[in-house]
Amino acid sequence: MNDLALSLSNTLADAVARAGRAVVAVNARRRGSSTGVHWRPGVVVTADHTVRMDDEITITRPDGRPVPATLAGRDPGTDLAVLTVADAEPPVAELGDADSLKVGHPVLALGAGPTASWGVVSAVSGRWHTWRGGEIDRLLRLDLVLYPGFSGGPLVDLDGRIVGINTSGLSRHTPVAIPVATVSRVSDELLTRGHVARGYLGLALHPVRLPETLAHTLGLASRTGLIVVNVEAGGPSSTAGLLIGDVLVTLDGAPVGETDDVQAVLGSQRVGSIVRAQIIRAGASAQVEITVGDRPQGRR
Repeated sequence: MNDLALSLSNTLADAVARAGRAVVAVNARRRGSSTGVHWRPGVVVTADHTVRMDDEITITRPDGRPVPATLAGRDPGTDLAVLTVADAEPPVAELGDADSLKVGHPVLALGAGPTASWGVVSAVSGRWHTWRGGEIDRLLRLDLVLYPGFSGGPLVDLDGRIVGINTSGLSRHTPVAIPVATVSRVSDELLTRGHVARGYLGLALHPVRLPETLAHTLGLASRTGLIVVNVEAGGPSSTAGLLIGDVLVTLDGAPVGETDDVQAVLGSQRVGSIVRAQIIRAGASAQVEITVGDRPQGRR
């Protein structure tokens, strides 16, 4: 082994040893365990899709000792779950800066044991909404193998700092990592209320292109909108008087042509507040005020 290869090998081994001290096995499904991270004293973070039980959960510490754990909350939208552990002991995660990661940077995925997989960051982009309705601060795609049981484990930089939580539950094609900022934000909310509040209108919407003459007549900035295909009985939009067939064109003045545009306007901070919706009904423009609800659990 030449000097460069030896140096890299030692760097990777040191990073595994440093980060692995905060890595635990999560025993929350009938067959096999997944991985979790002792995020801060008494708090373990893991991937929600690996937590199949609501009680009788245990974690296995790096020294092999099993410890009872309690499910504090879960958020399918970001695929995160938080466990609390009364008998937790240091060390806890040494957190790094996921914003410093660039395409091509070498990274490690750790499983309990510890076990490790090595690869690179394959893609980086900004804030994104998952197919489950969650909001992730930064998209980190990984070119490495998440072996069975690795979901919920840490993404680790070459200094041995944890920069995210790995999951195979948010992408059908490649593993992704949930960055530290998202994990901390979501875990705080789960510890406080047991779920993540998300703005909710109670509508099923479908993109539609508007006739050019109609858009011109109504003075619309865009020729796209969202047609209402279902209104949930008793939901925020039903209470506000929206009807099937209405076309939503703006929310608080922002054009909406895709469902992601609606999610961009809504958020946990908007729950309970009023949004002003511009709609088209029977060829005429109208303004409707909707009080944003808190999305019921189990719905996307």
